[in-house]
Amino acid sequence: MSRYVTERSKVTSSTDNGAPHDTAAAKRHPALFRAVRRRRNPRLRRSDITVTDERAVRRAVKAASLGNAMEWFDFGIYAYLAGTIGRVFFPSGSDTVQLLSSFAAFAVAFLVRPLGGMVFGPMGDRVGRKKVLALTMILMAIGTAAIGMLPSYAAVGFWSPLLLILFRLLQGFSTGGEYGGASTFIAEYAPDRRRGYFGSFLELGTLAGYTGAASLVTGLTAWLGSDTMDAWGWRIPFLVAGPLGIVGIYLRLRLDDTPAYLKLEEGGVRVSEAANSVETTARGDLARIFRQHWRMLILCIALVGAYNVTDYMLLSYMPTYLSDELHYSETHGLLILVATMVLLMLIISQVGRLNDRYGRKPLLMTGMLGFFVLSAPAFVLVRQGSLIAVSAGMLMLGLSLVCLLGTMSAALPAMFPTSVRYGSLSVGYNLSASLFGGTTPLVITALIGVTGSEMMPAYYAMAAALVGVIAVASMKETAQQPLEGSPPSVQSHEEAAAMVHSKAPTPKF
Repeated sequence: MSRYVTERSKVTSSTDNGAPHDTAAAKRHPALFRAVRRRRNPRLRRSDITVTDERAVRRAVKAASLGNAMEWFDFGIYAYLAGTIGRVFFPSGSDTVQLLSSFAAFAVAFLVRPLGGMVFGPMGDRVGRKKVLALTMILMAIGTAAIGMLPSYAAVGFWSPLLLILFRLLQGFSTGGEYGGASTFIAEYAPDRRRGYFGSFLELGTLAGYTGAASLVTGLTAWLGSDTMDAWGWRIPFLVAGPLGIVGIYLRLRLDDTPAYLKLEEGGVRVSEAANSVETTARGDLARIFRQHWRMLILCIALVGAYNVTDYMLLSYMPTYLSDELHYSETHGLLILVATMVLLMLIISQVGRLNDRYGRKPLLMTGMLGFFVLSAPAFVLVRQGSLIAVSAGMLMLGLSLVCLLGTMSAALPAMFPTSVRYGSLSVGYNLSASLFGGTTPLVITALIGVTGSEMMPAYYAMAAALVGVIAVASMKETAQQPLEGSPPSVQSHEEAAAMVHSKAPTPKF
């Protein structure tokens, strides 16, 4: 018996991938060695595989995407009303100071996003995805509707911008738990082979939110005029967000939690990436995220930073650039952006299909290289001022962006294991968004003011894209693979049976 224990310890003293340190022991006792290896790496069973319900997946995608659309509708309203917000809450003799003050209040919401991510992310790993996503939606709806009811600077003086910043902080805090949760929600519901396709609908929601905000602001400005918008019309888009938020909350609360989370909660299991072995694990907390997953956090921050700079530069800052730097009318610039976003909405699901078929890295690299190579030519065209030139420049940037939008929501959740996915992604995403996303309009406006160069947005996007190229080259491919820490997820029982059969050992005669 003692000899058995001794030899077994030699055989099972192994590296992380299961290779024995003592190969001699393995040769002397091959049957024992195979038995131990089978215990460490059991065969994939049918019960280990999640068969998705197509209708449930589509409901989950709809709820997550609509909620995401509402979040970005709220943020888009503020970005597209930046000039009006500056005049209402930050009166000054200088238009540039007003605009900088407005963008500073826009950026301040991003300062607390990492805090929101650190609170809501681990909470989503502990109590479930859907509960936390509903909570973030409630807080965002309250913050946005409250801004629409604030008194102007002319009415209450200093208290007006102070209250604006307070509710912007509430918006930012709630958003800290939104993207990480919504992308995790879809990724854990979707079958492995279609995660890119279903994930692309999350960013379709982003574009829909921005498009809805831009369309509403454009229509109100054209109907009411700038003076009426400054007087009271700016309140309408913020107040509309309240009822829409209630719809999003209702849809999210109707859903069950994700199959991956429920399996983790019921059995406390995870599937190892190397061999689909089932092991017990404790769900993580914030300290474990930083201690055990810091390398992936750094990669996530670099990847999201490059993505966010290009995203906010085009979708948030560009209308202000067209009106303030190139002296377009506010409605003209917004209409061009709306047309660009509608086109991206029409093709983004196809980008999702492409990254399922060819991989996440090729699509992400195409988007990053597109911004690096095309940003300068695009802004040269935009500065020409004609409708065709501006539209062509926006389209060049938009096609590069859609490669990122349609892929990122499938690539990012796959970087972290199930037990800490919501928390890790929320922390990494929001740290990066805080440093590089919401500050983009402020930084670009300041750089133009300092240098006098209207090409600064292009240079800033190119620098971000170069970081993104390095980050994409450093990440591993995850297309068509199970999420780390989760069992395989397929669309049908036939596919599950075929997978079990393919994993069965080959008989030896």
